[in-house]
Parts: sequence; structure tokens; C-alpha cells
Amino acid sequence: MTGQARFHRGAEACRASRQCRSRRPRAAHPEGRAGSGRGSRHASPGVRRGGFSLLLLNLEEYYFEQHRANHILHKGSHHERKIRGSLKICSKSVIFESDSISQPIIKIPLRDCIKIGKHGENGANRHFTKAKSGGISLIFSQVYFIKEHNVVAPYKIERGKMEYVFELDVPGKVEDVVETLLQVSTCWVENSKQTEITAILQSRLARTSFDKNRFQNISEKLHMECKAEMVTPLVTNPGHVCITDTNLYFQPLNGYPKPVVQITLQDVRRIYKRRHGLMPLGLEVFCTEDDLCSDIYLKFYEPQDRDDLYFYIATYLEHHVAEHTAESYMLQWQRGHLSNYQYLLHLNNLADRSCNDLSQYPVFPWIIHDYSSSELDLSNPGTFRDLSKPVGALNKERLERLLTRYQEMPEPKFMYGSHYSSPGYVLFYLVRIAPEYMLCLQNGRFDNADRMFNSIAETWKNCLDGATDFKELIPEFYGDDVSFLVNSLKLDLGKRQGGQMVDDVELPPWASSPEDFLQKSKDALESNYVSEHLHEWIDLIFGYKQKGSDAIGAHNVFHPLTYEGGVDLNSIQDPDEKVAMLTQILEFGQTPKQLFVTPHPRRITPKFKSLSQTSSYNASMADSPVSPGEESFEDLTEESKTLEIFLICLLLIIKLDSTLKMFSKESKMLQRSISFSNMALSSCLLLPGDATVITSSWDNNVYFYSIAFGRRQDTLMGHDDAVSKICWHDNRLYSASWDSTVKVWSGVPAEMPGTKRHHFDLLAELEHDVSVDTISLNAASTLLVSGTKEGTVNIWDLTTATLMHQIPCHSGIVCDTAFSPDSRHVLSTGADGCLNVIDVQTGMLISSMTSDEPQRCFVWDGNSVLSGSQSGELLVWDLLGAKISERIQGHTGAVTCIWMNEQCSSIITGGEDRQIIFWKLQY
Repeated sequence: MTGQARFHRGAEACRASRQCRSRRPRAAHPEGRAGSGRGSRHASPGVRRGGFSLLLLNLEEYYFEQHRANHILHKGSHHERKIRGSLKICSKSVIFESDSISQPIIKIPLRDCIKIGKHGENGANRHFTKAKSGGISLIFSQVYFIKEHNVVAPYKIERGKMEYVFELDVPGKVEDVVETLLQVSTCWVENSKQTEITAILQSRLARTSFDKNRFQNISEKLHMECKAEMVTPLVTNPGHVCITDTNLYFQPLNGYPKPVVQITLQDVRRIYKRRHGLMPLGLEVFCTEDDLCSDIYLKFYEPQDRDDLYFYIATYLEHHVAEHTAESYMLQWQRGHLSNYQYLLHLNNLADRSCNDLSQYPVFPWIIHDYSSSELDLSNPGTFRDLSKPVGALNKERLERLLTRYQEMPEPKFMYGSHYSSPGYVLFYLVRIAPEYMLCLQNGRFDNADRMFNSIAETWKNCLDGATDFKELIPEFYGDDVSFLVNSLKLDLGKRQGGQMVDDVELPPWASSPEDFLQKSKDALESNYVSEHLHEWIDLIFGYKQKGSDAIGAHNVFHPLTYEGGVDLNSIQDPDEKVAMLTQILEFGQTPKQLFVTPHPRRITPKFKSLSQTSSYNASMADSPVSPGEESFEDLTEESKTLEIFLICLLLIIKLDSTLKMFSKESKMLQRSISFSNMALSSCLLLPGDATVITSSWDNNVYFYSIAFGRRQDTLMGHDDAVSKICWHDNRLYSASWDSTVKVWSGVPAEMPGTKRHHFDLLAELEHDVSVDTISLNAASTLLVSGTKEGTVNIWDLTTATLMHQIPCHSGIVCDTAFSPDSRHVLSTGADGCLNVIDVQTGMLISSMTSDEPQRCFVWDGNSVLSGSQSGELLVWDLLGAKISERIQGHTGAVTCIWMNEQCSSIITGGEDRQIIFWKLQY
């Protein structure tokens, strides 16, 4: 048994399986999956493979070097015996690893050493001939024996004064090794341990550099080299980072577990800056799109080195890979293009959670509340945990006790004395597949058998009732690998008070097997109930309820040290005090980086209506020409006493994702579905001639799509931020952007649609102080009105490209604007619920009417206004009477767009409920 831990199969691929892929070299797992460094993959029986690991080191300990050596037993006597192996010199210990698996690994802490020197000095052993061999003598009071017969088990400890002798293969190295050991051991006697250890490490790094002979190609150009550490769970390994025009390299100072790690830049798909030890020093590199396990995680000694390397790789990726943000993932999730599981993985990734950092391991929610029934009913809301509350607030009685203590507590106050995610909790769940990590974290011991992860139901009950247990889950509970639930390694994890041995995890009655448990857990995570409520949990963990008054109101306040910025490590001058503080923080757990500061929107869940045969225009998926998985044309009809159905031959609908969809009246189905980028599209229009569609996107671009040829015809990269709205008139394109500009382009259309690119010249740039969210043209295209995120309406003269009026008339974002048919007035609606009428000539606010919710869009026939509300209602406004004359129930989500024909007789509305409704106006 090797005890190799398979971290995070929840990302559909564990670290072990990813190490085995042959398409590129991988960063090595601390268990040595990339090879033990002995150069042979076919060791004979009885020869140790995978014995030593960096996990045998203490926290904050470094492995400096190793030497081939013999451990001499009973030196000078008739029973003298030699054990062949490797002597490893570390910053806090000396470790001897025998070549034979029958022998344990020996670990001697330097703090327990009484004397270190050459064997035979001071007459210690006159039978020892220094001229022929190199011997090191260690006299100590305590020694650990680890992994005897290569079995992972609690460390055995032997106490009492004893001497071990190690004979190096290279006698000339003895003096250097003894000097190093004396220097390092002195750090544990004097009160300057961490300072001296850091100085020794930096001195070794300064005396070495990256070996350029390791380049994959002699023509590679060096761009940067610096010192760094490769991070794996619980340990870091110092060395040198080097980046060229084609590759990223890391060369460990000690050559373990392989001489060099190499990643081809062309394979890189994602990079993230990370907090490591609460400092901006980490960088994680991924060569896959979806896996949570990265290819390498580096910790730098200087933030500037990290930022320089990030900049170089990011610059390289700009030409190859689209950038992903929390907002772009959110939109994909809202529209059903990401599963709940995938979305949570992405959020964890963006929030600095990494499987390489156990203090920031990905966090997933408890979903199921029922672990006692024989059947799991996912249609019953009572089956599920309340996702609007943190674990600590799920039990009302316990919460009352905690709040009483909170009220009596001096500043800084906190409600929970432990976190929902910490290294101890992660290894609590993973001890059966990562036993050596548990032993590393707990000084060579497993936890008490009754406190182990013995039962799903017991663990959930303790999280509900325990005085200090508020832990959430990890991704493995929603993955495919059942290993963490099964004691397949046959570990001796102890005996419980009832006499039973700790073995496999006890499952709830509704699970027939570990595989069944994971499948039903995944089904629960993707259920309708969770899809409708997951945003509430996101608000707590990654969102606006994570900090401040909203966190207090949600009973979601943890110890200040768990939050980013909770302590300034740079202000702590004493290195040992800093390490002690850092160790405390890392072991306690850390709150994820905050990703959202406003309430997270809920997921849009399809709600199909039953329609009578005469009014049904529900496109069938079976008849749809698009690929499976595309959304059907769900509900195109709505009837009332005053409205009839009106259909047009071709409708183009745009959604807040990257997909443009085209529907046909004749076939009553989806005709085309085109994705332009990974960012949301913001608006679209059909050019005269009905041959070309233009769409604007949050990725700063405007796209031209040929309907006839069914392909992207051109891309206009005209802005430095999201394009929010576009208009077209007389071969001129008007584009508004969050980069605070409106640009006017002269557009020459293609002679043959689909075969020739458009040509654009920038005619004018209308500069604003803040982001522009909407624009509209008057009928003659001589005037333009723009609305900004700060509530200002601007009226521009396009003939001279000058600002006529600037009217601050809304208290929030201006959602929509339009000119009256005679161009004498401008109408605007906003997030403040106001509908304002402005005189174009004077710039005066003529009237202002209010509603009780944001008005997202509207159409205007010159007399009456029909607006779409945040709630989905359609409001009919009487401008002369300055009142709302009618309310019509339209959508179940916000109305996002309204279209009206030139005859002002027919209207089409689209909403966040993913429905398009056709209306017939009767006067």
C-alpha cells in the first residue's frame, strides 16, 4: 500500500488520474506520483517505492538535500549491520529512508538532538576509520518510526538517550552535512529559529539558479527567473521559476520529486492570482477548462515577482483564451448552461479556493436534511436544508445561545468560534484516502476513533446540535469517486467506545451503496428546489452577506482572523510571532474572497404553461433543427380580453448570455442558435434588407452575422469595456459602452452578404463621465439621447457632435430612453421606478411619475407609454393625466425588452422568465 491520496475527484478527475495523462508533464503530488527520483519504475519486490513524502515534514519545514548512506547498527560490535538508504537533511529534522520496505522510515527531530558530529570524534569509537568512510553521529532523546512495511499508520515513538550512526557514500560530504545540521539545530536552541531557517534557505537559493540545460528547446528565449515555492497540500517546496517564450518551468532546490516541472504555455487555459498565507503571493496555473485541480501552484517571496509572471502569462493568453469572471459564470448558470455543481466549482476557484491549499479548500453546501428515511423524496421541500441560513443558524435553540454570547462579547465580536471550512475538517472527510495528510496535520496521530468521520447521519446531527461544529461539505460529496467513503486501504483508524472498528462510512437508509449515495446527492444538488435557492447560500459564502451589517443580520459572523484583511502580517515584526499567527490562521480556516456585493440573482427555472390547442405555439424539441440541450421556444402566446395574438415572420431574441437565437413563425420553432463569445450579449438589431444581424456584447465587441450564409461576417472591436446598446440608421452604427463613450461609425455594408467584411470609420466620440447604459435616436438621426449608470440623461446634437443638455433626473441607472415621434420630447425610465418626460429644446424636466419598482424598458406611441417592470408587470401610463392607467400581468420575471411595430398595433415582450409574449393592441 502506498497511501497515495487522491485529492478532489469532485472535479471529475482526481490528482492521481491527471498525473497519469500523457499529453503534458504535470506538477507532482506531494506523495510522489511523478516518480520517486530513483530512476526505476520496475523496482524488485521488497524495495520501497513511494515511501518518503514531504508530508513527513512538519508544518513550515523545508527539505534541503539528500545523500546516499548506510545506517550502521551496533557499530564496532560482532552484530554490526548496515541498512542501505538515503539520508535527508531538513530544516527541523533528519530523515533516513531505507531502500527496503520492511524497514521503517526514521525521523529524528533536531530539537531532540543532544549532540551532532563526526562519528569517532573525541574518541567516540576508535574502531571507526575516518579515512575510509564518512560517518555522522547523532545523539538524541526521541525518534519516530514511520511506515514500517510501507503501511500508513500512526507514528511509533521511542524515547531515551540513544546514538545513530550514518555512513555517507561520499566521505567528503560529511563535514558539510555536519556543519549544516549544527547550523540548523542551533536555531531550535536559540530564540531565532525562523529567522535563521529563512536565512539558510535564501542563502541556498541565492547560490543556485535555474539550470538552462533543462529548456525543452535551445532556441527558447528567457523572459524571467525568480525564486519561489511550489505549493501542495500542507507543504511547500522551494526552488527556481523560469519562464521563456514557450514554457513555464519550476526546478525544486532539492530535486524532489522530479528535477524540473515544465508546462507549455500553449496548453495553459486559466491563471489566477492567489492569496497564500493571507499574502498576495500565490499564482495557480490550469491547463484545463473545468478541473478544480491545477497543474501547478506557486508561492513567490515578493508580490512583484508574482505580478510580473502573471502579466507575462496573461499577455500570452490574451490572444488565445477568453477571460472568465464571476459575472460571466453567473449569467451562464442563470440560463442553465452551467450545472449547480459546475457553477460552485467556478465560484470556489475565483474566490481563491484551491485543492492545493487545505486552509482554502473548495467549500460546498450541505443540501439534504433527511438522513433517516428509507426513501429520498426530492419533490418534498422538507427533504432539504435551509440554504438561506449558515449551518450555525439552522438550530434555533443553539443559535439563541450563540447570540446571547455574541451580545455579551467585547469587540471584535463573532458568533461562531470555529469555521465552516478548515484543514482539519477537510481531512476529517478525506482521511480514508489521505491518511498521511491527517498524520502530518496531527503530529503523527489519527483523531480519536469516536470523532472520526463514521456516519453521514451522525456528522449532520453534530453539525446541527454541536456547540462548536459548523462545517459545510467538500466537492467530493457531489462527485463520482466513492473512495473517501470506503476504507479500501484497510487503515487501522481505531476502535470506537462500542467496540466496533472504524471502517467504511455508514450511509443513510435511502442509499443502497456509496455509489448510490453520491448519485442521489448529485441529484439533490441539481434539483429544482436547490436551483431555486442556491443563490441564498452563495450570498452567505461568496456574496453580500459575507461581511458587514448584512452578515450580522444573517447570523453569519465568524472570527475576524478568518476574513481577508483581518490581520496585517506585515505589521508583525517578529518572524516567529508572525509564523505562529499564520499557523493559527491557516489551521483555523479562511473565509473565501468576496465575489458579489449585491444580492445574487436566482436561477431562471423553466416554467411551462398548459395551453389550449388554438393558442399553443410551443416549439417541440423533437422537431427543432438545433442540437439537443438547446432551449425550446417555450411559450409564445398570451390571451386576455383586450389583447390578441400577433405573429411576425421572423423574430430575433437576445438573452443575457452569449447566444443569439432566431425563431420562425412558419415552423413555430427555433431556427438558429449562435454563440459569439463567453460574455453576455446586450442588444441586437436587424439591418435593412433582413440579411444581417448586429449584436453587441459585454466582451467589448460588436458582431455581424449573415442570416443567409449562417456565419459570423465581421467583428468590430471598438470599445474598452462592455458594449451596452447599439443603434443603426442610414449606414451609421451608434454604440454605447461602459467605457463612458458613445461612438458613431460610418458603416459600408458588404456588397455580397456573408462574403465581404464591413468597413467602418469612426466619425465621432461622445464622451461621458461614467458608464453609458442606453441610447436612442430620433427619427431623423440628428439627435441622440443617452442614459448613464448614475442617473443622468444626456441629449446630443449629432450634426455637430456636441452636448445640448445634461439632466440628472434619476437616482439610479437609466434603463431606457426614447424620443417622441416629433422629436420634441425625451422619455426616460430608471431603476428608481420613475418615468420622466424632458423637453428637448430647453432640457427642462416637464413631468416625473413614479412606480413602486424599476421600469426596465418601454415603448411610446407619442401619447401612451407601455413599460416593462422588474416584477414582470406591464404598466400603461397616461402622460396627460400623469398616472398609471392600467396594470397587465405579463411575465413571471423582469420584462427585459419590448418591441412595437411601426403601426403601433402589435407588441412583443421578452422577459427573464425566458418567454416571448405576443400582444395585439386594440384602441
